[in-house]
Amino acid sequence: MVRTKQEQTVEFKCIRNGNGEAEMHKILNSVEELYGKGRMFNHMILAPGRSIGEHRHEGDNEIFYFLKGSGLYNDNGTPVRVHPGDTAVCNNGECHSLVNDGDEPLELIALILY
Repeated sequence: MVRTKQEQTVEFKCIRNGNGEAEMHKILNSVEELYGKGRMFNHMILAPGRSIGEHRHEGDNEIFYFLKGSGLYNDNGTPVRVHPGDTAVCNNGECHSLVNDGDEPLELIALILY
C-alpha cells in the first residue's frame, strides 16, 4: 500500500485542552491499520503558541519524534527543551504535555501503542 500525501486524512483539533488546534496528518487511519497494536500514527504540526495539554496515559504509551522547530516538553512534571532528532516517550501511567514556545512551527511524528 502507498498512501500519497493528498490521500492522507488531515484534522485540526484541540488536544487535551491545549492552547489552539494542532494540525494532524494521519499516516495510518485506524486501529485496524495498526493491526490492533495502537491507535494513532500521525505527523503533527503545532504553530507557535499552540500546545498539547497535560494528560496521563493509561493502557498505552505515546512516542514523539521531533522533526522541525523546538518546544518545551513536560516529562512527568520536568520541563525538557526538545529539538529536531529528539525522541520523547510517555509510558503507561505517566503524564506529559508539549508547548511550541518558539517562533516557527513545531513538527513531530506521534505514535500511540497499546
